[in-house]
Amino acid sequence: MTILIPTPRPIVAAPMAGGPTTVALALAVAEAGGFPFLAGGYKTAEALHAEIQQLQAKDVPFGVNIFVPSNATVDPAALSAYADELAPEAEHYGLQLDPCPVSDDDHWDDKIALLTTHSVPVVSFTFGLPPQDIIAKLHEHGTQALITVTTPEEAAAATERGADGLIIQGPAAGGHSATFDPTRTPQPEDLPTLVCRVRKASPLPVIAAGGIDDAKAVRAALDAGAIAVAVGTLLLRTDEAGTSATHRAALADPALDDTTITHAFTGRPARALTNDFITQHHATAPHAYPAVHHLTRPLRQAATQAGDAHRVHLWAGTGYRNAPTGPAANIIRTLYPLPDDEHLT
Repeated sequence: MTILIPTPRPIVAAPMAGGPTTVALALAVAEAGGFPFLAGGYKTAEALHAEIQQLQAKDVPFGVNIFVPSNATVDPAALSAYADELAPEAEHYGLQLDPCPVSDDDHWDDKIALLTTHSVPVVSFTFGLPPQDIIAKLHEHGTQALITVTTPEEAAAATERGADGLIIQGPAAGGHSATFDPTRTPQPEDLPTLVCRVRKASPLPVIAAGGIDDAKAVRAALDAGAIAVAVGTLLLRTDEAGTSATHRAALADPALDDTTITHAFTGRPARALTNDFITQHHATAPHAYPAVHHLTRPLRQAATQAGDAHRVHLWAGTGYRNAPTGPAANIIRTLYPLPDDEHLT
């Protein structure tokens, strides 16, 4: 099966779980000639199905992303110590954090059942390798399976597992790293260089993600051999995105002038705007996803509602300063102009 992004522009809207990716955003990207992904992470199968149906009703090409469950063990003592460390900040919002480890598979079985009975064009997997039999089931329904990788070694493993294509996520990407090893912090590397290294390890077609912040970056990734690029951070402030008001404001705040890869919020490395929470807790946070995610979630939700940008996971790639406001379609067209764009105003 040959991967195909059947859109006039080789621009993919990356799945941004937790709110930013909406059906409205996906439709705007598709109508502008890009290929959108729905973010299946942190959703029930029923909620994801409703979004799929809305896009299918519009007859636009799209993909669905889901998280591969973690099999990492959790040290209850380390998690409890972290809960104690965060207690003063939680108490500020009238919260008491539960130190008991919470483990979940993000409704994995239900989502696989959904995607193997209600076919979608593409399913992408993040955080690891899905079982080979699941990829085979997707193929039976005409669905292409992509696996997100961060190294040539992961690319080789995904190729052997039966993937149809790869999404190469560079270290400049905002949000969670897709690394198979949640204790590994991705090291700096130029995205085109990473694309070249991965292509030497795998013959599969690749979509490049991470640090795509203008048309020049798009061209560099395509010239390195990618068939398309994925953008996420650039879409966070658009009209159609579901990004919170606190997050939107932080992306434009001159006082928040750097990004950091941290596991302090969720127990898994993710790039975010550097704020007080990261400065104070990165060194002591345990590597325990999704247990840390569940532990800190009430605090992050309360801080978001209060507009407290220093207690929120402000996911952002290194090119966040280029993220504009306005319609998402403007970004998609600017990243890869077509001759017909001359007729648009």
